Amino acid sequence: MALGGGTFLTQNKILPGSYINFISAAKAAGTLSERGLAAMPLLLDWGIEGRVFKVDAEQFNKDSLKIFGYGNGHEKLKGLRDLFKNIRAGYFYRLNGGEKAACTYAEAKYSGVRGNDIKIVISKNVDNDSLYDVQTLVGTLKVDLQTVAVMADLKANDFVDFKAAAEISVTSGTPLSGGTNGEAVTGEEYQLFLDKIEPFSFNTLGCPSTSTEINNLFVQFTRRMREEAGVKFQTVVYRTEADFEGVINLQNEVTGDSNPASLVYWTTGAAAGCAVNKSNTNRIYDGEFKVKADYRQAELEEAIRGGKFILHRVGDSIRVLTDINSFTSFNEDKNGNFGSNQTIRVLDQIANDIAVLFNTKYCGSMPNDPAGRISLWNDIVRQHQELEKIRAIENFNPEDVVISKGEDKKAVVIQDAVTITNAMEQLYMLTIIQ
Repeated sequence: MALGGGTFLTQNKILPGSYINFISAAKAAGTLSERGLAAMPLLLDWGIEGRVFKVDAEQFNKDSLKIFGYGNGHEKLKGLRDLFKNIRAGYFYRLNGGEKAACTYAEAKYSGVRGNDIKIVISKNVDNDSLYDVQTLVGTLKVDLQTVAVMADLKANDFVDFKAAAEISVTSGTPLSGGTNGEAVTGEEYQLFLDKIEPFSFNTLGCPSTSTEINNLFVQFTRRMREEAGVKFQTVVYRTEADFEGVINLQNEVTGDSNPASLVYWTTGAAAGCAVNKSNTNRIYDGEFKVKADYRQAELEEAIRGGKFILHRVGDSIRVLTDINSFTSFNEDKNGNFGSNQTIRVLDQIANDIAVLFNTKYCGSMPNDPAGRISLWNDIVRQHQELEKIRAIENFNPEDVVISKGEDKKAVVIQDAVTITNAMEQLYMLTIIQ
């Protein structure tokens, strides 16, 4: 966050950067960045500690065992499978960390109870009895085999670091033990995650917690990042009112799982992966959790009025009722359009793309003269035309983009207007019978 960003009231900013406001128009009585990036903190039995790590969809499918400690079909990765149904990559942070499992011959690569499922098997090599075959097993799965004369010859693998000073000897299986997940996670660990995720760029942040205190940390973080730092993303929280377009207030709980808020995984992925010209309204839930979705008509109507993102039952399927966020305090500057997640996706696309464009191509490089401002105008118009081409906005008029010199020699002021296209949600039909 070295460059400035966020909203403005007056042209009084100090940091170089882009400051962008969105307001509703008063009414009488370049290239588009790709979506599909999510961020989440996780409680894990295995994995990297102390830093944010990125996993793309292909890595999750191929390498989930070494990254998360379990194959991607394991019950404990059900939430991540729901998340990866709709994202191309995720930024993750392990909240918990305890003790590493160990035995005479090796120590687990990471802390956590999954390390207790690792076993070292040492046998004589059948071709040369002066050598030993050293196998590393996770559960019953062989993940590494090395043939050596002494322990010092062994190289660390994805699961253990070998003890070079140990004396090598035949063993049918020596399990590692003592691995723990540490103490219960508190709000401090979640806050540490938020501090560490701040420099990363993503579309949606998920908080799979039922704690009101922790969810409110995420709401405050989202508001600060969007309004003060100019970083545009949305956050999915569980049953936490926020009255803010940057927060999606998920209502449904899941049954048969230790965490009632586990639907946050799928909702985060669906929000992050939804194209800028699409909506999640009426989208079928295709995840693995059992979702409580039996609501009366009056409850669904109340949910919409309250800015609650809710899934409901339609026949044999469970679908998103309407793709809304938690914002409900509509006013002259921010009308009901700001309650639509499709609207926010378009606005975030514009803000993020124009900020990246300005910060990389113009900030500190392009003279603030008529030619420089014309170049910026051309790039902004081109970006808007791309949005119009994919039907994310409509009726765009290049003349609505006006760029002028600011009050300071280094400042440029952009006046812009767009009409955002939303997906059809309601049908009113009058049939005349003759």
